[in-house]
Amino acid sequence: GYDITGLMIIHEPDIEKSVEMAVKMLSSKQGDILMKGKVGSSTLLKCVLNKEWGLRTGNLLSHIALFEVDTYHKLIAVTDVAMNIAPNLKDKIAIVNNSVSFLNRLGYVLPKVAVLGAVEMVNENMEATLDAALLSKMNQREQIRNCIIDGPLAFDNAVSLESAQQKGIKSEVAGDTDLLLMPDIEVGNVLYKSLVFFAKAKVASIILGAQVPIVLTSRSDSEQAKYDSILLSAAASK
Repeated sequence: GYDITGLMIIHEPDIEKSVEMAVKMLSSKQGDILMKGKVGSSTLLKCVLNKEWGLRTGNLLSHIALFEVDTYHKLIAVTDVAMNIAPNLKDKIAIVNNSVSFLNRLGYVLPKVAVLGAVEMVNENMEATLDAALLSKMNQREQIRNCIIDGPLAFDNAVSLESAQQKGIKSEVAGDTDLLLMPDIEVGNVLYKSLVFFAKAKVASIILGAQVPIVLTSRSDSEQAKYDSILLSAAASK
């Protein structure tokens, strides 16, 4: 167990009031990290986004998860699997900027970002591939900085150099991805849970873009995942 001597514990039986108290304390610099606990996500985020005393910064809030997968040669981040349902191009730019800034703080100098689609070719009927191509070009023109972006890439190309080579894809990102940008929350959420339950991946995840990092883990996440998410938040708050 852990020694909790010296910790301030505030008993507030009303769930909504407890969240409001926590957010107000953080907005007045009386804390560093907000953690969801067993409260519903909608209740938490309603307080976070309160215009008077919430934790808004003007930036889009986005979720990032950092995975350790035995079959991949390094840690890999995934965004956004929990906050933005169907991000448009403007949203995706903000999500990438949030994630890249965070990875830069963790020590990644030029994180490699794979913008995922169902196929690796630009298809005018598939919006995700159009967004991916635009994000890649914006990165080339230094409109999005401090990272290397390529897309569209299918998932196999993003994580397997062999797969990319078999398809004749030449990419600095393919097979060496640091960050996977999801086309929408449905794809992201399925990938998140597939990695955890099928691949037995270790995971830590947080919300970026607020005044402080927010630990917003799934209720089905393990105690270790929740603890690791707190550690990740501590790193993000530096």
